[in-house]
Amino acid sequence: MNDLILITGGARSGKSRYALSLTDSYSSPYFIATAVAFDDEMRHRIALHKQERSERFMSVEAPLDLGDALCRKCSQADIVVVDCLTVWMGNLLHEHGMRSEPFNEVSVFLRALQQRHCPVVTVANELGMGLVPENAMGRWFRDAAGRLNQEVATLATKTMFMVSGYPLTVKGSGIEGKR
Repeated sequence: MNDLILITGGARSGKSRYALSLTDSYSSPYFIATAVAFDDEMRHRIALHKQERSERFMSVEAPLDLGDALCRKCSQADIVVVDCLTVWMGNLLHEHGMRSEPFNEVSVFLRALQQRHCPVVTVANELGMGLVPENAMGRWFRDAAGRLNQEVATLATKTMFMVSGYPLTVKGSGIEGKR
């Protein structure tokens, strides 16, 4: 079955680890990374994420053209993990600035999700549960990330919310994975 799974939750809630566990029974998993190593801290975080993945993952970096990367890799993989939609939205904000209309890349990505030929697991941060950001850009980013999460959740066959390393089912059922 070509499930689309959205895994969301707070920072360090276990989203990525859980997403990787969902690929255990697959032989040809792909990992599409959206992060850019723009400073030492990000380089360190990326290195840690790479260590968490086994050697069996083929990895692709797609900081902007996520929809295109998903279309290309879904035909070669038996499952794809996309990590992380929130970082991707930050990349788009950095590239294009704040806009009132959605980014074209988001529309392309959502179409790619609808046309997927293999299971896809997406990871995103839930930003709407904390304080309201004090500046306009922070509020814009929180809202844009929230809209993207809603769009992906609408398309998803399963949506999980991570709390302290444990998945809570929000939508769908029958999800297997390790904590």
